[in-house]
Amino acid sequence: GEYRHYMLKEIFEQPRAVADTLEGRIAGDHILPNIFGVDSDALLKRVRHVQIIACGTSYHAGMVARYWLEAIAGIPCSVEVASEYRYRKAVVPADSLFLAISQSGETADTLAALRESRRHGYLGSFAICNVPESSLVRESDLVLMTRAGPEIGVASTKAFTTQLTALALLVLELARMNGLDKARYAQLVNDLSSLPRHVADALEHAPALAELAEQFVQKNHALFLGRGANYPVALEGALKLKEISYIHAEGYPAGELKHGPLALVDEDMPVIAVAPNNELLEKLKSNLEEVRARGGELFVIADTRVEISNGDSRGAIIRIDSGNDFIAPAVFTIPLQLLAYHVAVLRGTDVDQPRNLAKSVTVE
Repeated sequence: GEYRHYMLKEIFEQPRAVADTLEGRIAGDHILPNIFGVDSDALLKRVRHVQIIACGTSYHAGMVARYWLEAIAGIPCSVEVASEYRYRKAVVPADSLFLAISQSGETADTLAALRESRRHGYLGSFAICNVPESSLVRESDLVLMTRAGPEIGVASTKAFTTQLTALALLVLELARMNGLDKARYAQLVNDLSSLPRHVADALEHAPALAELAEQFVQKNHALFLGRGANYPVALEGALKLKEISYIHAEGYPAGELKHGPLALVDEDMPVIAVAPNNELLEKLKSNLEEVRARGGELFVIADTRVEISNGDSRGAIIRIDSGNDFIAPAVFTIPLQLLAYHVAVLRGTDVDQPRNLAKSVTVE
C-alpha cells in the first residue's frame, strides 16, 4: 500500500484492529455474554488467582494485565516468562486460571508451558491469540481471539494493542463476577470502547515523533521509564527500539532509578519517560528531576492534562490524550512504536526483518 514498511502499515492499522477486537463483544455499557465460549462463566466465576504465561511482547501485555486484575478485579495474578515457568517446580494456588498469550499460537515455550500446566491442577486454560487454527487455540479450554489480522513485521505492534484489548475484556468480566460496582463497571466498559479513537489520535503525532527520532540516530543506549501499569509499556518501548534499531535499550520502573540505572545517566544517555495523569504523577516527576540534575537528555510522553516541563534541560515533551488510567497503557504504546520505527529507518536497518530474529519462535 502507501507504506514504506509493513511495520509502519501495522502501526497505523491499530485503530481498526482494536475496534475489530471489540466488535460484537461490547454492547452499550456492558460486555456481551459468552464471548469466551459457551458456559465459560461457570469456570470464570471460580477463579481466585490467575497465572499468566507468555514471551516477549506478549509477556509485557501480561504484565499490564496483572495491574488491571489486582486493581480492578481484586484477583491476585502472577506473570512469568514461559521459558522460565516450564522448567521450575511451580506451586499453584487453589482455583487458579492458566492464561497463555501468544500472537502466533505456536510459540514453543508457551505451548510447552500450557501442556505442563495440565499436571498442576489449574481450573482450566485460557488462550489469547491471533491465529484461530493455531496449536494454542486448539489445546486451550477457553479462547479469546484478537483480530489483528496478519502481522508481517517481526516487531509486534498491533498484536500488542489487540492483546491488551482482549485482556481488558477478560479483566472486566472477572471484575464483574467478583462484585465490581455496577457504575464503575459501566464506566470502564465505556472507557474501553473509546480506545480505538484514542489510538487514532495518538497516531496524529507521527510527524513529531519522526522529527524526534533524529536525536537518537547517533545514540548507542537509551533508558525507558514508567510507573504502575505503564512500567510494562516502558519495557515494550525499550524492546521495540532494540529489536529494530539495534540500540541497546532498557526499561525500568522509574522508582528504581536510584537503585542502579541512575549511574548510567549522562548527557549521552537519552531517557524516555511515560507520564500519565494518575496518582503516581508526582512520584514520577521526582524521578525525572533526578535525571535532569545529572544532565540527562529527557524525552517525556505526557498526557495532555499533565503539567510538566523540561525547564532548561535538553530533550522534548510530546503530549497525547491517553483517555484515562485504564486504557492509557495501550495509548502510550503508540508513540513509542513510532519512535522506534523512525529511529530504525534513519539508521538504515531492516525494519521488518531485524537480524537474528524470527516472527514465530517455534523452537527453544
